[in-house]
Amino acid sequence: MIYIENKRRKLERIQEQYPNADILDITSASKTKYAQMLSPFYPHGNIPIPLDSNGLKATCVEAVWQGLKVFETEDVNFSTFKNDTMKGLKRTVRTLGTPKGHRSGAYGKDLLGYFDARMKIYLPTYKWVLENVPTVTEIVNKIAERAKNHDIVFLDYNTNTDFRDCSSPLSHAGLVKLFIEGNYPKEDETYTPLSKEEIEAKKVSKKSCSKKFNQPKQLNLFD
Repeated sequence: MIYIENKRRKLERIQEQYPNADILDITSASKTKYAQMLSPFYPHGNIPIPLDSNGLKATCVEAVWQGLKVFETEDVNFSTFKNDTMKGLKRTVRTLGTPKGHRSGAYGKDLLGYFDARMKIYLPTYKWVLENVPTVTEIVNKIAERAKNHDIVFLDYNTNTDFRDCSSPLSHAGLVKLFIEGNYPKEDETYTPLSKEEIEAKKVSKKSCSKKFNQPKQLNLFD
């Protein structure tokens, strides 16, 4: 079984909640190289920018997501697509004003709302990396094999694992979990965002849940 926990949470608390589970930090700040490669900030390079982009490519998933954002004072930022430093990728309200949405491709004319952008830009782009970057595919396959007989805890800065929940940023660790479990959203299916009532009900349900396990160990797939 795969679980998602906040990287900012104390490791001791996570270990208490998930004894016997392997713990793997898959953020850009991970000290484990292969795990870091699962971060949307990791510059694999040559990642196709979806929709109306005329074959243009970007360095990483986050570069695609941030570069296609449209703000009050700035449209698509092509330099963001070339950023391979894992730093300075975020384009924010503080510097660019009110966000208007995401452009439907680097040369697109339409603006997408948050949910549509998530479904048409972020999810397909991250899935492309999981399926088409050989090293990433190998890592994911090893994790999937390990998860058959062991509990694994992914550490991420975001813990929203429901792609239909737009109340908070989506966890890329949650997408890895969906991919491994065969539940990644299908591009030929239609999805709708959760309603406010559904989001509230989910929060109540989450508070009532607890996990129980026995002694942690750090996961190392390539020993």
